[in-house]
Amino acid sequence: MGMPTTATANGGRSGMLVMLGDTFHNFVDGVLIATAFSQDLSLGLITAAAIIAHEIPQELGDFAVLIHSGLSRGRALVFNLFSSLAMGAGALLAHWALPAVDGAVPVLLALACASMLYVAAADLMPGLRQRTHLAATAEQVVLIGAGVVSIGRGAPPGGARADVSVR
Repeated sequence: MGMPTTATANGGRSGMLVMLGDTFHNFVDGVLIATAFSQDLSLGLITAAAIIAHEIPQELGDFAVLIHSGLSRGRALVFNLFSSLAMGAGALLAHWALPAVDGAVPVLLALACASMLYVAAADLMPGLRQRTHLAATAEQVVLIGAGVVSIGRGAPPGGARADVSVR
């Protein structure tokens, strides 16, 4: 019998800590999505798409951490599913609480924007810098331009805020 790895020697605590952090992260994502939808349908859709795009690899990574912590695939999947349900809880809380704390909306929208900028800067940019061929650089420029255009198309005409509120 071999030596236990650090992940399994601690009884899977590292996996549970990751799940605790991910549950909180998913809860906040739900709050941010609901906040964006409370302001404008397009803003909500763009925010939801950005969060979903970053959640897919995040959840796959969490699944791998749970398996490495000693959980079976089935149990890791169940833990990941329950952690993901926190997004719905956060959205429901925001749906009911935002009308009472309207001043928090700009702060929450800034938080949503900042979190997506952080994902781009911390996770995506290092990988982009490693691709130095001209074709890869052109692809990067086109995709970044498409992202800028999609943000511009999602904004209401003239930058005015649509009057869509949570009821």
